Amino acid sequence: MIETKQAVLPAAALQRQREYAEKVRELVCRRYNHPPLAYVHSFGCQQNQSDGEKIKGMLAEMGYGFGDAPETADLVIYNTCAVRENAEDRVFGNVGALKPLKKQRPELLIGLCGCMMQQEQVAEKIKKSYPYVDLVFGTHALYTLPELLYNRLSGEKRQFSLEDSPGSIVEGLPVRRDGTIKANLPIMYGCDNFCTYCIVPYVRGRERSRRPEDVLKEARELVEQGYKEITLLGQNVNSYGKGLDEPMDFSELLRQINDIPGEFIIRFMTSHPKDCTLKLIDTIRDCQKVCNHIHLPVQSGSNRVLQAMNRHYTVEEYLHLIEYAKAQIPGVTFSSDIIVGFPGETYEEFLQTLKLIQQVEYSALYTFIYSPRQGTKAASLPDPVPEGEKSKWLRELLDVESQIRNHQQQALVGQTIRVLADGEGRTGPGWISGRTISNDIVEFTAPTSCIGSFVNVKIERALNWAVFGTLV
Repeated sequence: MIETKQAVLPAAALQRQREYAEKVRELVCRRYNHPPLAYVHSFGCQQNQSDGEKIKGMLAEMGYGFGDAPETADLVIYNTCAVRENAEDRVFGNVGALKPLKKQRPELLIGLCGCMMQQEQVAEKIKKSYPYVDLVFGTHALYTLPELLYNRLSGEKRQFSLEDSPGSIVEGLPVRRDGTIKANLPIMYGCDNFCTYCIVPYVRGRERSRRPEDVLKEARELVEQGYKEITLLGQNVNSYGKGLDEPMDFSELLRQINDIPGEFIIRFMTSHPKDCTLKLIDTIRDCQKVCNHIHLPVQSGSNRVLQAMNRHYTVEEYLHLIEYAKAQIPGVTFSSDIIVGFPGETYEEFLQTLKLIQQVEYSALYTFIYSPRQGTKAASLPDPVPEGEKSKWLRELLDVESQIRNHQQQALVGQTIRVLADGEGRTGPGWISGRTISNDIVEFTAPTSCIGSFVNVKIERALNWAVFGTLV
C-alpha cells in the first residue's frame, strides 16, 4: 500500500514546472510571429479526457491557444489509450498522417503521451519508426510537460520521459475544461486488481487516492463555477481510500460531495463489483444528488471465465448486488462492460453471459471482442475460437441488448422526466439534448437558452438510442 505522504508530488517539483512554463511562454513569444496554437486530442476513457484537460491547462499557462485541427497547429499532442489494439492502431494511423505536415513545416512540434507511451515496446517503436515525433512521455510524467517542451524548443534532442514507478498524485495542475455544464473530477488513480486481460495496472500504476479535502475543494469550486454534473473518476472508485492518513471510503466521500449546497448531480465510474458494497448502494439510495445509474462492469456471465479473468467475484455475488440495488433504489439502471471471446471461452459460456444480460436488463452495454495486450497473463493463454466466430457471438449479444433497450425506451413514453439539458440535439434545429439521472438520452424541442438547466420533459416517442419529447 502506498502512503499518501509518499504518493503526493512534492510542492518543489511542481514549482519547478511552473518556472519552466514561464520560460516556455517567453520562448514562444520570441519564436513565433503569431500566437502559437496547440491541437490536443485524447483517445480512450474519461480519465484520459481529464488528463487531456490538464495538458491544455498547462499549455494555456505557457502561452498557447487552441485549434481544432493539426493542420493549423504549431504543437500537436496525442494523449493515447492502450486498453485495446484498435485504439493503438488509431493512434499510429494519426501519427503517420502527421509526417507530411512535419515535412512541410519542420518547426511543427509533435508530442505523444498517455498509456501507450508507458509501454516500453511502444516507446521503442516510436523512437525507431517515427523520428519526427519530438516529445514522448508516459502517464507518470504528464506534469513535466513544461520542462520537456522547453528543452525541445531550446534545441535539445527529442525528449523521452517514461518513468516506471507506482505513480504519484499531482495536486495543483491547471485545468482547461472542455465544457461548462459537465465536469470530470478524478478522485483516485491507478489499479491494483490485475485482471488478466488488462494493461491498466502496468501503465497507470498502483491505486492511490486523493485526499478528501482536495477532492471536496475541487467539487465546491466546480459547483461555484456553475457545473451541473460532476463525474467522479477512478480506475476503481469503489476502492477509494487506500493509503489515506484519515480513513474514508467511497460511500462517505459521496455523502460529503452530496452535502455541498447547490443544484447539481453526481455520477461516478468505473465501479468494480468485488468492491461494491451494500453500504455504497444504501448511500446512492440516500443521496438525492447521486444518480440512480450504476456502471458495474461484469465482463462475463461464466464463473469459470471470471476466475480466469481474475475478477474475484462470482455471477451469484454479482446478481446479489443487482437485486439489492433494485430493491433499494427506485428506478435504478445499470450499464456494464462485456468481453466476448476471452481466451478459452466456449459458446456455452457465452450463452451464460447472454442469460445474465437478460436477467439484469442493462440500459447500456460496452461490448468488445477480446483484444490481447502484450504483458498481460491472458495474452499467453490458448485462444482457439476464430475471430469470425467471436464476431457472430457479438452480433447475437447486440441483438439481445437491442431488444432489452427497445422495451426500456418504450416504457418511458408518456412519462414526464427531469433532464439536464447539455447541448443541441442530433435531431435537427430547435432540438435540445440531455440526460436523465438514469442516464437516458432525451431529445426535446426547446430554446437554446435552457441549455445548462434542469428541465422537465414529457416523453412522446422512443427509439433505441434516445427518447423524444417536449418541454413541460
